Amino acid sequence: MGKIIIFSAPSGSGKTTIVRQLLARYPQLEFSVSATSRAPRGTERDGADYYFLTHEAFMQAVAEDKFVEWEEVYAGTCYGTLRSEMDRIWQKGHTIAFDVDVIGGLNLKRLFGGDACAIFVMPPSVEELRRRLEGRGTDAPEVIDRRVAKAEFELTKAPEFDHVVVNDRLEEAVAEVCALVEEFINC
Repeated sequence: MGKIIIFSAPSGSGKTTIVRQLLARYPQLEFSVSATSRAPRGTERDGADYYFLTHEAFMQAVAEDKFVEWEEVYAGTCYGTLRSEMDRIWQKGHTIAFDVDVIGGLNLKRLFGGDACAIFVMPPSVEELRRRLEGRGTDAPEVIDRRVAKAEFELTKAPEFDHVVVNDRLEEAVAEVCALVEEFINC
């Protein structure tokens, strides 16, 4: 078993953008592809962005204990971390980078304790979060409303993470995260 770095945030906070920049800078980090029961959006690809499973196949994997952690994030939509994905990355000697929802991040932190560094990416405000979600142009207004409502709850979980990084200016947030990652990897 190796180290893991967990990135969690409300949808639209910029965590995926930050994770992509980190992966480009640190070859010893490798992204853990999560499984989901939802359909692909936009240009998402199976095996690269997510492992897209039918709801039935996802529940079968749960029954077979193939997940380290999983949850139903939205009604009928599940996300989870496959044991096989973690084993694949650790066999290479790499540190795993997770881009997961807030509850999944806390679950991973509880499971891996000191071998995990949990970073919460905080939006500058709920209003800015809404603006970012609307700017994506990928979700209907009612979906955005649901994501913002969920974000308000998720923001209350930030103190449970090891570090909170406010993503107001992307370059500054990336620099702060790089310093945290380097300290964790090298300790």
